[in-house]
Amino acid sequence: MDYSLAALKLLSFQLKEAVEATSSSSSSSSSSSPNAFTLGGLLFQRAWLQGILVLLHDQERLLIDDGTGVIELSLPSEFRLRPWKAGMYVMVVGAYSAREGELPMIKVHKMVDLSASPDREAMWYLEVLEAYRLFYKPLIEE
Repeated sequence: MDYSLAALKLLSFQLKEAVEATSSSSSSSSSSSPNAFTLGGLLFQRAWLQGILVLLHDQERLLIDDGTGVIELSLPSEFRLRPWKAGMYVMVVGAYSAREGELPMIKVHKMVDLSASPDREAMWYLEVLEAYRLFYKPLIEE
């Protein structure tokens, strides 16, 4: 994992448009590192999303729905012990993985329940818009 690459604040519909970067444009040469992706010329490995948790019947798989799409979450064992419930509003940061014929996946590094925060969903959309306008758009336009 190349931690010099920022975790992009994204909506799931944006994340689904990401393209796997070629190995020559990826700054990580380790085969154990996750693949890098590009989105409008921005190189990233990690994504930051917020949305409503959706539990699947087996409770082993969690999905996050941000209103623009659904992403599957891969939880490490320490996160599986927590009492996640359908309907919680959560913040997730983790390694992005595109999978052919399946939902895209985030391998969770950080997950926080934000359900108690008022106006959390409306503020998230504004944060993503602000990050795009201040940081991502100028880099894309270079």
